[in-house]
Amino acid sequence: MTIYLEEKIKYYDDEYRAGRALITDKQFDQLERNLLRINPKCDYFNKQNKLVLPSLPKDNLEEFLEGLLPNTRIIVEAKVDGCAIAISYKDGNLEKAISRKGIDVSEKIKTIKSIPKEINIRSSFMVRGELFTKEEEPAFSQRIASGYLRSKSYEPNQKITFAAFQIINGNCNQYESLNYLRKLGFSVLESYQANRTSQIETYRQAWKSKKIFADIPTDGIVIKINSRKLQLLREKSYGCYPYSQMAIKY
Repeated sequence: MTIYLEEKIKYYDDEYRAGRALITDKQFDQLERNLLRINPKCDYFNKQNKLVLPSLPKDNLEEFLEGLLPNTRIIVEAKVDGCAIAISYKDGNLEKAISRKGIDVSEKIKTIKSIPKEINIRSSFMVRGELFTKEEEPAFSQRIASGYLRSKSYEPNQKITFAAFQIINGNCNQYESLNYLRKLGFSVLESYQANRTSQIETYRQAWKSKKIFADIPTDGIVIKINSRKLQLLREKSYGCYPYSQMAIKY
């Protein structure tokens, strides 16, 4: 039973990454939860944890809030439905870009106009973001972006863009990191600050009613602890990355 379920989930995941979503995100998440309940130590979860750009934990808001003070500052961002990309710069020049599974997509990424080819920084710098299309529904946005990365063409759909949302191994708070990315020339999507954890539900409802993030393809919101010090303490205490942030999709 466990082996069959694991193979089924892997099949659906591979099809989704190939731009052929066969079930909804909600159905896929339920299958993952069932497998996690039955066999949390199976190969599927071990491999997921080894991904270069691991997926965010999802939907367990109560667990995320556990141990946080009510006035912990939280940054609320859009959960963009696209393709996760990490980009490294060396001596200010775009050196390499990789996909979620570690595939080198450097030459494709260099064709995206919204991605700076040079930045005003002379040390090693790594940024994570999402490749997506603004004028499409979420599922189509991911399909178009992933299709371009797989294709042999180097002339991207003009709708394809990139938004940065994290400095990998950075030392700044999340809010400061987003501002710094803007100064370096990256496109950064609108975000919100929740000064009390109780405000998260307000932003979730605002997303569901399309009062925020309405002009981009989203399938939820991402909540992140703002303090970098608190992020590191939390990740160390939970023993896994990236438990200082979580995707809320329901």
